[in-house]
Amino acid sequence: MHRLRFFLGIAAALLVTVAIAYAATEVPAVVQMPGTQPGEVSTLESPTKCDNCHGGYDAAVEPAHNWRGSMMAHATRDPIFWATVAIAEQDFDGSGDLCIRCHSADGWLSGRSTPTDGSGLSENDASGVSCDLCHTLTDPDGLEHVGEQFPPFIADSTEPHYGGGQYAVWGGSEKLGPYDDAAARHQDMKSQFHRSSDLCGTCHDVSNPVVGDLAHNNGAQVPLASGDFSGVLGAPVGEQAAFKNPPYAYGIVERTYSEHVASWFYERPLNELGDLPPELQAGAILEASQVGDYADGTVRTFSCQTCHMPPVTGPGCNKKGVPVRADLPLHDLTGGNYWMPDAIQYLDSLGRLVIGGGLTSDETAAMNDGAIRARQNLHKAASLTVEGDSVRVVNLTAHKLISGYPEGRRMWLNVRWYDHVGTLLAEDGAYGDVDVWLEGTPIAVRTLLDPASTRVYEAHGAVSQEWANQLLDLGYDPSMPVAFDTATGAIAADLGDVAAQAPGTSHESFHFVLNNVVKSDNRIPPYGLSFDTAQTRNALPVPADQYGSPGPGGTYDYFDVVALNPPVEATYAEIDLLYQPTSWEYIQFLYLANDGSIPFLASTGADLLDAWQATGMAEPEVMASATWGSPSNAECSVPEDCPATGNECIDPLCDGGVCGTSNNTNACDGGNGTCDGQGNCVPNAECSVPEDCPATGNECIDPLCDGGVCGTSNNTNACDGGNGTCDGQGNCVPNGGCTPTEPSEVSCDDGVDNDCDELVDCDDADCSTAPVCLCDGDGVCDAGEDCENCASDCDGVTSGRKSNRYCCGNGVPESPEGDGTVCDGNH
Repeated sequence: MHRLRFFLGIAAALLVTVAIAYAATEVPAVVQMPGTQPGEVSTLESPTKCDNCHGGYDAAVEPAHNWRGSMMAHATRDPIFWATVAIAEQDFDGSGDLCIRCHSADGWLSGRSTPTDGSGLSENDASGVSCDLCHTLTDPDGLEHVGEQFPPFIADSTEPHYGGGQYAVWGGSEKLGPYDDAAARHQDMKSQFHRSSDLCGTCHDVSNPVVGDLAHNNGAQVPLASGDFSGVLGAPVGEQAAFKNPPYAYGIVERTYSEHVASWFYERPLNELGDLPPELQAGAILEASQVGDYADGTVRTFSCQTCHMPPVTGPGCNKKGVPVRADLPLHDLTGGNYWMPDAIQYLDSLGRLVIGGGLTSDETAAMNDGAIRARQNLHKAASLTVEGDSVRVVNLTAHKLISGYPEGRRMWLNVRWYDHVGTLLAEDGAYGDVDVWLEGTPIAVRTLLDPASTRVYEAHGAVSQEWANQLLDLGYDPSMPVAFDTATGAIAADLGDVAAQAPGTSHESFHFVLNNVVKSDNRIPPYGLSFDTAQTRNALPVPADQYGSPGPGGTYDYFDVVALNPPVEATYAEIDLLYQPTSWEYIQFLYLANDGSIPFLASTGADLLDAWQATGMAEPEVMASATWGSPSNAECSVPEDCPATGNECIDPLCDGGVCGTSNNTNACDGGNGTCDGQGNCVPNAECSVPEDCPATGNECIDPLCDGGVCGTSNNTNACDGGNGTCDGQGNCVPNGGCTPTEPSEVSCDDGVDNDCDELVDCDDADCSTAPVCLCDGDGVCDAGEDCENCASDCDGVTSGRKSNRYCCGNGVPESPEGDGTVCDGNH
């Protein structure tokens, strides 16, 4: 056990080791936040009531079917949510409340978020982010409609609070929406807030009030000023950071809304698309820009709703007399989580959902449609362009790429390198099977095999050394696991280890309720991300000098240029940008970190692991693709039809009408090296004379000894058996026909086909008796070989003198009757 117990918001006891711990029955003061509080508004209506009018008539446009396919509808069923709440409750008693207020707003507003492990929720609270929650939200600034808020819970300290689930809910019976001409069967009011990204910010800037008030740095990139937080566990409600600051100012968990606010797109009219760089006029941005303004003349901007609730044409309900609208918001509400619907349905089939079991066929059909839309969203979110030996990754969204809840989510480049015959040479960013140990049992999982070989885009939270010591002072167990070895499952670091680190350091962790540092964040910024605004809202990349390093007053690049690493023999590569919503490393943590001390959630880690394994392990989705080089099956007639290899030791090859490559042994590196026939340029050896240097393998290139180093020299000799002439560039140029210079091969050692019979020197029968052609070069004087002309052949004897009886060099003396000049075999 490693948690603190609270009663009535005051620390009542330090850490003790017990068999079972129970969730808080009252929410600690440090977990509470401004906004409408439980019991202050009437119970929200069930979505099934909304279905009566807004569903069952056209799945392509109706609100009901599309909302039920989104993760909004299933936020309470989400097994990752519950596995995370289990760890949060272990880590800080009562912290589950800050999760439940968004994931089950109906239950939270009705006062059923306590106990804070969710055990008080009813099956009627399984509607996630429901219809009635969104359609009763008001702008916390109170300028249009005034939601129910009472001191000190006013979500408008120095400015309106858009984030942290600090919603201001309308207390009347009216439903709020963007129209003033609705023919509804219920009371309604027009709300401009429902067309603003600020509404979505309510839940899509997530801040942790616990570290925001207690951690030395307030869980922020820019710590709060003294007096803007209490720093004291058990301080009265209203003195904490959450009550004195907007949500973006502390406790970073996720900053999707802030990323958007800091970008060029926030409140930017769609008709300014042309001001964007051409490569950004594509994908999700281009699609959003095509929809035009609202039908009532209101200017449409690049808002969250424009992308995630795009307009369609149709009626908003199934009743007669309702208008057919050309700007009906599609209640798509989809992000990129294509895997979770499968996990939810799997656990539902086994009766193991924490809440919301018994899915109907309509619900599963809607979820399956939502998964398709999620994949489509990912396909529009980025582009890849190859530029030489690099690839350019462009963010086509209005927030970071990727965004949302960061734990377990990642995007990376997968590059597969092929040679000229299509053989896979190497793979950067490979994803595949790996054997790991889980509690002493070997299992096979799928994960990113070699992250260091590629660019992985993700954000990592961490616990700082100073905060770890603060937690120990609060009574936390130093043996609390902070991180696990992803292969063995052994504890890689515990809280005591982190506390013992050097000051100013931190350790990566998936303990989101305790993390107080963003250790790294290399996700690609949106276009025009302002350094100043991102810094204010704690949404900077980490480190902050990435993506152009703009500094104060500047804006970040919206793209990343990644250097590729082609193998020597590679002629072609396939490049994919992959996204995975939930990694093995996160699944493993949620399983191992669950110590079973929260009985209601004791099995959530195991259930999640089971669902992950049974439904494909959240197999990555291809977001965008590009290619490098030319495919191995490119057609050709001659080598010139094939692309250059970019390697002087590898020549293009046309083999059977298909492009390939051929390794050469030419000179390379300006004559300072020689190709080794394997595609490598090997530096030349030292020399005294040209004979010390290796042959070039090209009759138009001679070995050269220059300054004691082997090199080459291009010649202009005859080549190709006299049918060509070297051009001084190492190439043999055909002569365009052979002109005989003699009737026969009169010279048997000049390398020229004198009589144009396509036989050169000793290959021509005319030279059969020429002395130079009688030497076979085997080091032994044979019968008929001329000792005088074949001196090296005859053991180096230069003779012709009759007295030399051993000119044959084979140890057999010539007989006395011999003339001493020819080895005739007689002795």
